[in-house]
Amino acid sequence: MNKSKLIASCVLGCLGLIMGGAAFVSGTAANANADGDASGTTTATKAKPSDGMAGVMAVSAMAAKPSSGVSAKEEVKLMTVEDLGLPRIGMVIDPERTAIVITDPQNDFLSPDGVAWGVVGESVTENKTVENLEKLFRVGKEMNIPVFVSPHYYFPHDHKWRFEGSLETLMHKIQMFDRKGELSVAGFEGSGADWLEQYKPYIMGDNVIVTSPHKVYGPETNDLVLQLRKRGIGKVVLAGMSANLCTESHMRELVEQGFQVSVAMDATAGAKTPAGDAYKVALSNFHYIASAVVSTDDAVAGLKKAFAQKMESKN
Repeated sequence: MNKSKLIASCVLGCLGLIMGGAAFVSGTAANANADGDASGTTTATKAKPSDGMAGVMAVSAMAAKPSSGVSAKEEVKLMTVEDLGLPRIGMVIDPERTAIVITDPQNDFLSPDGVAWGVVGESVTENKTVENLEKLFRVGKEMNIPVFVSPHYYFPHDHKWRFEGSLETLMHKIQMFDRKGELSVAGFEGSGADWLEQYKPYIMGDNVIVTSPHKVYGPETNDLVLQLRKRGIGKVVLAGMSANLCTESHMRELVEQGFQVSVAMDATAGAKTPAGDAYKVALSNFHYIASAVVSTDDAVAGLKKAFAQKMESKN
């Protein structure tokens, strides 16, 4: 082979390597984007409904190098079912980074004897909020999922605030969530600030973290974000009371803090007053802000599927 032919052969060989490499990178990126993962480390099939669960998508993923012998795994994604003209982003449940967050699972909201029942009771009953919150507590216990409870308490010094919003004024007036003091449990058992009785066995579990109390609506005034970050949590399934107040405020702040949030839409409820149906207001905002808005049954099914895979991988 003369010198010119040798040079031509080398050039063609290099071009072939470059084109082949570009095709591999392009194909990997395209497949990664199919499941919303821009890391380029997995290839994925198009998401399909899993086991008939409307709001749960199963995404089959495998290592980028099939020859490595790594077995295929299935990622579980919570997806908004209803087409509301908004992007349906979804949230992949990563068992290493996903937790349940529940706001205010307390008597004053959820018990017929609670001081707020007159305005929230109808919504709580319609949504089966009490039952759906218990489903989340139960799956947390069964699958050892971290559950963070963000409670609402008022102590005597909170009643000395010099100014308040309209609902803060009302809550203090009706002694909602009142406790005798930060270090006192006198009169707490069975009070409006106490947990709903059927949740107590779950909240006493080792998988449950009760944060310091929030004071108005959002977690800016408690240590929820700190506790989540210290556990390496980046994804949250959110539920609790009350939909347009503490639940929505927690969603907004968690999103602002860089967490991905899905909302269990029937594990919350809101007041019905002449000012409007608070649950419907919140539901609209959930759809605008959260990555997914799903039924409690879909959230539970997705969590079970994802965390079961985690358990199997450890066996």
